[in-house]
Amino acid sequence: MRMTRRGVVWLWLLLPGAAWAEDAPQVPTVEEERRPLDETWRNLLRVEMTSLSFLPRAGVGTHEVFLQVEPTLVFERGAEFGLNLGAPVRLRLWGEGTGLVRREDWDSLSDWGQLVRGLKLGSNDAPVGVWFGALESYSLLSAHLVQRYSNRSNPDYHPAGGFLTGTLGPLYTQAFASDVLGARLMGAEVALDLEHVLFGQPREPGRYTLALSAVHDWGNAGGRAPSVTLAHLDGTAVVLVRPGFEAHLLAGWGGRPGKGGAWGAVVGAGADALTPTLELRLRLEMRRQRGGFRQGLFGPDYELARFKAAGPEGLPLAEAAFPDGYSAYVEAEVGWDAVRYGGLSKHLKVSLGAEAFSWGRFDVDGRVAMQLFARSLEVAVKGLGVGMGQPGARYLGSAEVRWRVLGGKLYAMGTGGTLLFPTTEGTLRPGAFASVGLGMDNAR
Repeated sequence: MRMTRRGVVWLWLLLPGAAWAEDAPQVPTVEEERRPLDETWRNLLRVEMTSLSFLPRAGVGTHEVFLQVEPTLVFERGAEFGLNLGAPVRLRLWGEGTGLVRREDWDSLSDWGQLVRGLKLGSNDAPVGVWFGALESYSLLSAHLVQRYSNRSNPDYHPAGGFLTGTLGPLYTQAFASDVLGARLMGAEVALDLEHVLFGQPREPGRYTLALSAVHDWGNAGGRAPSVTLAHLDGTAVVLVRPGFEAHLLAGWGGRPGKGGAWGAVVGAGADALTPTLELRLRLEMRRQRGGFRQGLFGPDYELARFKAAGPEGLPLAEAAFPDGYSAYVEAEVGWDAVRYGGLSKHLKVSLGAEAFSWGRFDVDGRVAMQLFARSLEVAVKGLGVGMGQPGARYLGSAEVRWRVLGGKLYAMGTGGTLLFPTTEGTLRPGAFASVGLGMDNAR
């Protein structure tokens, strides 16, 4: 997708554990109808109580059972301010661990970042915007370095990330940190609006851009791992604009500073379509990799791969060999709703990223979410496959179901899936989780 300035808004609405309900349509009171929307305070109060089991896989690990209590408090005022607070507290019921509360959830400064699920200051129309909270499927503008990244892939590491966006004349900048309380993944991308520079303020900004991005992982917080640095130069040109539709071309080149011969190139095209009920974004790229560089290195698997990359070598991603070759990458995001609801409340949401390499490897990351039966039933499934077609491939998956009753104030929920726990030896211990329980909120 072409570089977008939507991040401050949509990441706020994609918070783990707070999805769906916040976007349910609200009926304004008489007082609210008399006031501008930006002057109206909105809130969400929620509490969930579930049983949570961590299960061993492949005969490794122990079986642990917890009572999980998860409160959530959300305040929002227009598009400029929002605050989402809450975190799961896991009380041990059974297992070999010590202490009433699960120690791994709170044993580092970074873990306290999970108390802030989201803090937004600013909007798409503001010259400066700031956001803090969990990063889920986050991409840094052109997405050739940080692509569909999640900072919560490690189940024992719960940081709060953040990013800042700013516009100054023809320059648009986004800077981010995966952990605002620790020395981890940090980077920025600066985009120059060429039409603005050459011909003055354009009617539609961002039609022709040149962007430079750089990302560095310090490798300290969330467990020590080798550091790595990448940089990338990108050019984008919008070639077709129609009402509700836009198509663009892109090209770029990147490398690993300080590592000779490590570089990559990319060319591609994308399209965005928007109607009252459908939002569609497509992207197709052809990529070249040499010397260990690859596009999208900081991806959905990165928080695990930084300890042990997928493949037979068993090395951290920064040190693992990556064959020279070519790849084809496709990404699609679809949001559909039978009626014209605002925000991200959709009957169907699909997000898929897939990359096929010339030497036989295939990676895929996908999410599907549906709302059924007058939005009373919510189903979400996500899966990740890395290194498929090669020895040492990695697979992860999970599913969540929520069924609302009593007018939507009360809901039953169940979740389950697979996990990988990094160990002090630099390996990944396989595990699984299952959870069932009840929740209550004032979203409807």
